[in-house]
Amino acid sequence: MKTIEKYLTSYAAYHRDPRNLTTHFFGIPLIVLSILVLMAQTSWQIAEVTINLSLIVVVFLSAFYLSLNRIIGLIMLVLLVPLLVVADILAAHYSWLLGVPLFVVGWVLQFIGHYYEGKKPAFVDDISGLIIGPLFVVVEWLFHFGFFAALKATIEAEVGPLKRHTN
Repeated sequence: MKTIEKYLTSYAAYHRDPRNLTTHFFGIPLIVLSILVLMAQTSWQIAEVTINLSLIVVVFLSAFYLSLNRIIGLIMLVLLVPLLVVADILAAHYSWLLGVPLFVVGWVLQFIGHYYEGKKPAFVDDISGLIIGPLFVVVEWLFHFGFFAALKATIEAEVGPLKRHTN
C-alpha cells in the first residue's frame, strides 16, 4: 500500500498553481457532497436500522484515510460526518434534484482550475485521485495553517512549491 506521502506527492504534481488549488477548495467539497446526496438515495433496512450507500462510502473512506495517517484520518472523519448528515437531509428533501447540479458545479470549478494549471486532472492518470482529492484539500488547508510541516516539506521536495503568479 502507498503511503500518505506518495499519494499526496502524486496528486500535488497536478496541483501547483494557486488558482487551481483555490478552485479545488470549493469544487471538491461540492463534488463530495453531491456524491453523498446521490448515494443517500440507495438504502437498506437491516433490523431496525436504515443504512444508505453514502454511510458505507464514508465508513470505507474514513478507514482508508485512517490507515494512511491517524491524525489526518481523524480530521477527515470529523469533516465527513457532518457532510454525511447534510447529504442525508438534502437527499430526503430534494432527492437527486440537488445532487446533480452540485456535482456539475463542482466539476466545472475543477476544470477551470486545471485550465489555469495547464494539466489534466490527476484522476485521468490514476483513478485513486478521486479518493485522494478530498484528502489533498484538507491537508493543504492544514499546511496553510502551519500544521504537518514535515509532510509539506516532503511533498515540496518532490514537486516543488506552489507557483507564484504576477498577473
